[in-house]
Amino acid sequence: MTSLVLALIAGAVVGLALGALGGGGSVLAVPALIYLLGFTPVAATTASLVIVTATSATALYAHARDGAVAWRTGALFAAAGIGPAFLAGAAAGRLDPALLTGAFAVIAGLAALRMLRPATGPSGPVRPVKAAGAGAGLGAVTGFLGVGGGFLAVPALVGVLGLRMRQAVGTSLLVITVNSLAALVARAGTGGALDWAVIGPFAGAAVLGAWDGKRLASKVSGAALQRIFACVLLAVAAFMLTDVIV
Repeated sequence: MTSLVLALIAGAVVGLALGALGGGGSVLAVPALIYLLGFTPVAATTASLVIVTATSATALYAHARDGAVAWRTGALFAAAGIGPAFLAGAAAGRLDPALLTGAFAVIAGLAALRMLRPATGPSGPVRPVKAAGAGAGLGAVTGFLGVGGGFLAVPALVGVLGLRMRQAVGTSLLVITVNSLAALVARAGTGGALDWAVIGPFAGAAVLGAWDGKRLASKVSGAALQRIFACVLLAVAAFMLTDVIV
């Protein structure tokens, strides 16, 4: 199977997840770029930021049309993550590739387990310091690992800031777009030569997949989609961690 076909298939899956779940697709983008398309870990995480930024912005527009984005809350949450995303993005290019892959596998596994747990509302009043801390942590993860962080943003927006699930999904896309763009700017010139002949089709398929994901989310139970995706993600994380250890 050619690189172009693999890029189109992988991109469609990533976009579908982002559009339907408000996050998680980028966690599949990195292993797809490494294991299917031959990217190095550093180049894969940088390319993933390009793909995620474009796809999240598209999905954000689709959710915004339905009024499912809490703009002020999302902007404040994203603002807390811009600095950490920029700093972590600049530092990520200097990390050992095996360490980067291992860290990614661990975060992906934790994300999968978190997605298998039912979402819960905040246990008490929303504390600005706690919200800022969650936003900053999300930004750091985005910068280091080249993921949008929606798999962490959605639970945080529900559990920390008290948004309804539908609003949390749409708002997470705003946070993902801002954090990914900040990390991408920080990585400019540090990710090596990127294969745009692969990244372009991958991103294009992901953008189209995001629209389909948005439509799918209105027809299929969000909880069912999340469980299926979490199981796939857990398997990918186990494979990557085994690859690093062995």
